[in-house]
Amino acid sequence: MSIVETYFKAFNAGDTDAMLDCLTDDVAHHVNEGKIRSGKALFKEFNDHMTRCYKEELTDMVIFEGANGTRAAAEFIVNGTYLATDSGLPEAKGQTYRLPGGSFFDIRDGKIARVTTYYNLADWIAQVS
Repeated sequence: MSIVETYFKAFNAGDTDAMLDCLTDDVAHHVNEGKIRSGKALFKEFNDHMTRCYKEELTDMVIFEGANGTRAAAEFIVNGTYLATDSGLPEAKGQTYRLPGGSFFDIRDGKIARVTTYYNLADWIAQVS
């Protein structure tokens, strides 16, 4: 199993510690709508916030890995429930949503050194509003 597969398996299990084990200490986390977060501590802080506000499972996963092992990408469907109101977003009332997403990775020494995640925020807002 590749490091990206291990990372997504941990994501779907809700296992932040296992996700952190997949990352370099200086991981660069490029979130869809926000600033780049550097390091495992900020990644964990973000993940703790997301776990409080959202319950998500990624399905229909397709992972693409570069031949030299330093880059990877994944395309998937985010199946989620909006659990708690997130700042600046519509009120959470247990709404469900389903939207396409993607992630891009830099791999260094067998660990993920960069995670960049994209999804359509306007589509998500329309689904939960």
